Amino acid sequence: MTLKLGLPKGSLEEASIQLFRRAGYDVRVNARSYFPVIDDEEIECMLIRAQEMARYVEDGVLDAGLTGRDWILESGANVREVTDLVYSKHTFRKVRWVLAVPEESPVQSVKDLEGKVIATELVKVTERYLAANGVKAKVEFSWGATEVKPPVLADAIVEVTETGSSLRANGLRIVESVLESNTKFIANHAAWEDSWKRAKMETLVMLLKGAMEAAGKVGLMLNVRRADLDKVLEVLTALKRPTISNLSDPDWVAVNTVIEEKTVREIIPRLKAANAQGIVEYPLNKIVL
Repeated sequence: MTLKLGLPKGSLEEASIQLFRRAGYDVRVNARSYFPVIDDEEIECMLIRAQEMARYVEDGVLDAGLTGRDWILESGANVREVTDLVYSKHTFRKVRWVLAVPEESPVQSVKDLEGKVIATELVKVTERYLAANGVKAKVEFSWGATEVKPPVLADAIVEVTETGSSLRANGLRIVESVLESNTKFIANHAAWEDSWKRAKMETLVMLLKGAMEAAGKVGLMLNVRRADLDKVLEVLTALKRPTISNLSDPDWVAVNTVIEEKTVREIIPRLKAANAQGIVEYPLNKIVL
């Protein structure tokens, strides 16, 4: 038996493959094939655009897949949302679909778009957003390069952004947020009810979430005299509590903990000042909570 798994083709592709590798799955992509090779004979992978993923999972072509909340809502697909995996193309943050207009546009809110033209890939969600605000406007599907369409081809756009830098670079300003989205692991309902497939998916999700939990963190090991232990513990900001182990010398203990990588350069000098010795920093692949 195999689990048919969809991986997102396009902007999320590389980030997803890197996440799988940190989770312990070696995924190899051939540029001429839509069927990546994974070092787990019980999983069959297929590259599918995130926009289409939910529909194929709903229909049972795939047992499970990774796609955005935005595309689940856009497609209206009936799938099981197993868990959130909050990562995007460049960051481990959620993305936003925003309403944007040219800098010189008089539009200050969605209410000002009555009778106007809006370009977007997220047509149905945008139409529902307009309806919720009592606005009637024409929503046109955009095949890409949406940022360049205002003001000639559209009065406004609804576009996805992580930082807003691309919008600013194209002379656009954000008016309102339409939708917040993140990657989700989704499953076909029948596949989820299959005990073998469900167990396989739960293991996969556990390892993927463990890899995400470890992102941006490192492990620290050090030795310290018992007399100085309290000073060391005051310095450390641990994931939960540091692990403290006895050493062969009863006057010394070993301390093991997990901290944010960006804090290491500040913490290590403070640990040395607290009389810690043998400080070792090591990378983490997964933290399973």
